Amino acid sequence: METRRDVFQAIADPTRRDIIHLVAHKTMNLNSIADNFKSSRQAISVHIKILTECGLIAIKKQGRERYCEARLKSLHQVSDWVEQYKKLWAGRMDAIDDLLVDMKSKKKLKKNKH
Repeated sequence: METRRDVFQAIADPTRRDIIHLVAHKTMNLNSIADNFKSSRQAISVHIKILTECGLIAIKKQGRERYCEARLKSLHQVSDWVEQYKKLWAGRMDAIDDLLVDMKSKKKLKKNKH
């Protein structure tokens, strides 16, 4: 049975996030990517396979070399998911700000009465 992977699984691992960062700036061959990590080339290959399965990296063959190219369009899923909570927390922070302003005003009024 094949494991279904999604973009959230891809970004869950710091090594995979680092790989995404590397190839987002330029297409790189597998060895060049692996050279940036202390992990074994085999471990990096597993990360690249997961990123490929998630659709965040495409592998292109050029001669005997395999190059990784970023395909970051699906990261919008993460952005959309985060945005809903950003709006929720922004609303809560606005409510806290309003409460603090109200409390300060009441404190000033109380102080001025004395």
